[in-house]
Amino acid sequence: MPHSSGTLKKARSEQADEEVVDAIFTIPNVISFIRLCMVPVFLLLLFGGNDVAAAILFGIASGTDFVDGQIARRTRAVSKLGQILDPAVDRILMITAVLGLLVVGRMPLWIIVLVIVRDLSLLAGGALLLARWHVRVPVIFPGKVATTFLFAGFAGLLLNTPQLPGLGVVDAAWLPGLNAASVSWGIWLVYIGLAIGAATTVFYVYAGVRAIVSARRAGRAGGGSGPSAS
Repeated sequence: MPHSSGTLKKARSEQADEEVVDAIFTIPNVISFIRLCMVPVFLLLLFGGNDVAAAILFGIASGTDFVDGQIARRTRAVSKLGQILDPAVDRILMITAVLGLLVVGRMPLWIIVLVIVRDLSLLAGGALLLARWHVRVPVIFPGKVATTFLFAGFAGLLLNTPQLPGLGVVDAAWLPGLNAASVSWGIWLVYIGLAIGAATTVFYVYAGVRAIVSARRAGRAGGGSGPSAS
């Protein structure tokens, strides 16, 4: 897979060019923590029937992901904590949104299961790579694009207006937008995000396997010491 290999090398190069600091109280980390604190407030608004307020708050919480990332890079404040906290907050926001949409009946169960399984798998896999092999697969740009489409789609479903007529190409209640029932415009962005997310998941798995192989080879070259010796 030459394209995947080239993308992996580029991601590693970009990661190596970043100066990672040990600081905890950086502006990007504070923003990530504030985003995390927005999660319970978002749920209270959603379950209280405040669709507009919930959609706005979710939009702010998800949109500031781009802001803290840019601040971290431009101010050279990329931290070890931030490299873990930022994607973790993204996953928590993602899982919270789909569970909330399931409870209020605006998203089919299969999408919720797909998103949660993917995100929990990426979180667990990333934590395992870091803890056992001391390597981290950096987030690639298409992954951010997938997350952006999903967040925008979730915001549309939270707002729940305007409603668009379905295409009517299938007669399945679990395929909103493709059946004849009216649905929020946000579902189409969710579908796009799921498609891109599936492709990036394949890359992350491939990159993770490559990282483990490299760590094992480095361990053998170093006389069998380190995490790859076990």
